[in-house]
Amino acid sequence: MNESHPQSYDHYIKALMDISQAVTSDLFLEDVFKLIVMVVAKVTEVDICSLWLVDEDSNPPKIRLKATQAIEPEYVIDRSLNLDEGVVGHVATTQQPLIIADVLQCEMFKEKEMARKLGLVSMVGVPLHGKKDKIIGVLNCFTSTPHEFSRTDVNLLTTVANQAAVAIRNTELIVKTKIIEEELKARKKIERAKEIIMERQSLNGDEAYKWIRKRSMDSRKTLLEVAEAILLSNELY
Repeated sequence: MNESHPQSYDHYIKALMDISQAVTSDLFLEDVFKLIVMVVAKVTEVDICSLWLVDEDSNPPKIRLKATQAIEPEYVIDRSLNLDEGVVGHVATTQQPLIIADVLQCEMFKEKEMARKLGLVSMVGVPLHGKKDKIIGVLNCFTSTPHEFSRTDVNLLTTVANQAAVAIRNTELIVKTKIIEEELKARKKIERAKEIIMERQSLNGDEAYKWIRKRSMDSRKTLLEVAEAILLSNELY
């Protein structure tokens, strides 16, 4: 990891700017996840950076690996942990950064076989804080040589992690908003198509909707696709 000097601060500031751009971009969540780990790995000069996010839809909640810049098959497979499991769960539960000098000597670190294969030694994990300090995930950084992470390292990484949490939260809102907008547009088109069918075939609203739904089932097309076809035919004739 970079030594603590003005140049390293510049690297972190650049990282914050890169991540901040994701807040107002058209990137989807997966792209934001990849951007975060790539930027953090680059500015910290660690060998592996991984982003884990809490999945509250699971019962009980789990924390899942969402992105890493590593390409080793052992690392990129679908992985999840309970919130009280391993170093990732520990960081999420305690809501505090965790530094490990040698993961192979740490009882809490459960993936020693993977660490041996990939040559991982030192690790630092920091929590991602969401609204009202709620933990939404964990950012992990590994080195392949012994490294002593300083307090400045942890503070700067925490700052980047917090900016990453903002980017994730805002991107989630953007995605949800786009989905809602698309749903509203679809409903308007279906409603307009229904009005056309009511006029053409002298049907009431329920009958027209059933007609569109039956055409959808018979043609194996979505209601929106059928509605768009009706609207197009109405424009043409």
